[in-house]
Amino acid sequence: MDKRIAVYIIQKVLEFSKSFSDILFSPWHPVEILEEGTIKKVEVPGIKVLSPFQTETLSLALIDNRRRLLHDLISTGSCDLSYQVGKIRFRVNVFAEQTGYAIVMRKLPGKVPTIEELGLPSIFKEIAKEVSGIVLFAGPTGSGKSTSIAAILEEINQTKMVHIVTLEDPIEFAFTSFKATFNQRELGSHFNDFATALRAALRQAPHIIMVGEMRDAETVKVALSAAETGHLVVSTIHASYAGQAISRIVDMVGKEEESFTRVRLAGTLRWIICQKLIPKKDGRRLAIFEILRNNLRVQEAILQGAKPSVFYDILAKGSVYGMCTFDQQLISAYEKQLIDEKTALTYASFRSVVRKGIDQIKAKRGEATSDLNGLELDIEKENSFHLL
Repeated sequence: MDKRIAVYIIQKVLEFSKSFSDILFSPWHPVEILEEGTIKKVEVPGIKVLSPFQTETLSLALIDNRRRLLHDLISTGSCDLSYQVGKIRFRVNVFAEQTGYAIVMRKLPGKVPTIEELGLPSIFKEIAKEVSGIVLFAGPTGSGKSTSIAAILEEINQTKMVHIVTLEDPIEFAFTSFKATFNQRELGSHFNDFATALRAALRQAPHIIMVGEMRDAETVKVALSAAETGHLVVSTIHASYAGQAISRIVDMVGKEEESFTRVRLAGTLRWIICQKLIPKKDGRRLAIFEILRNNLRVQEAILQGAKPSVFYDILAKGSVYGMCTFDQQLISAYEKQLIDEKTALTYASFRSVVRKGIDQIKAKRGEATSDLNGLELDIEKENSFHLL
């Protein structure tokens, strides 16, 4: 299968739907898309289901003999790349699975989104005003971390004359310089690893460095050094909530340097924004956030290696600093009738907190609240939160 066949399939998908987020190619499945988080089958003439041979040859067509990508696929079982059909750009992940190779192609917006267009919390404009330190975005794959970062960088682009260097895997949003000057670099094409590229970026006169992901100890150490020397470092990390993000960074560096890492992190951290997408009543998805802003209490918690419950308490009581918990956002979304009660409870960190908030809203509306049987805690879920 050559590139022309790949382009043909993608064009058929584009004809089928304008609002899809991902294209899925899996062995023994038809071509599928994700639309508002739901899988839909796409009819492509001549292809009822994809054979393992077809998904493998499609993978090779997308990789296009790039040695680094082939090496990653063989040695790690997956690889990331960017691909463009006409004016539509995709972030692509090729990965090995039980019956062969599969592909997920995430469609990227043609235009860099703004904070207003995405409906992000107003506190994001405050984040864009930072001049040094570390800003971390956390959440699962597909939760919109890269999009939120792009919106913040675009806000900076519209307001500051600064030099921004991005280190990405792959490049997702192509920025057009307005006030800021952008230099965008892609793993595999322009550098071999994040730590080396981040170290080199310090010699490229940047004000802001965007690192695609904190993946290893060396990258974390160089990022801390960059933040300590007056640069603003914006990056992502795989974590579910703020306390876990801090633990991940400390764990990556290792026990031998834990105390020193906590001191450095307490001094350089500015924000941690965790996000997830949840289903709305209208079938679309809503982004909700857990936002932590560094202050004296947060610094003390970092230095002492506090449990996640301590960070949760700081977040819950930190609204005056722009902080919030997922649970507070869920209660707010329920009050605005964007989500139903079941969704609010399903995505809660602490169901008892969300249940109490929902009951208070119901009482204000004059609706019947839950009886005593409905007030029982989800002990298993809450204990699992503390154990993470």
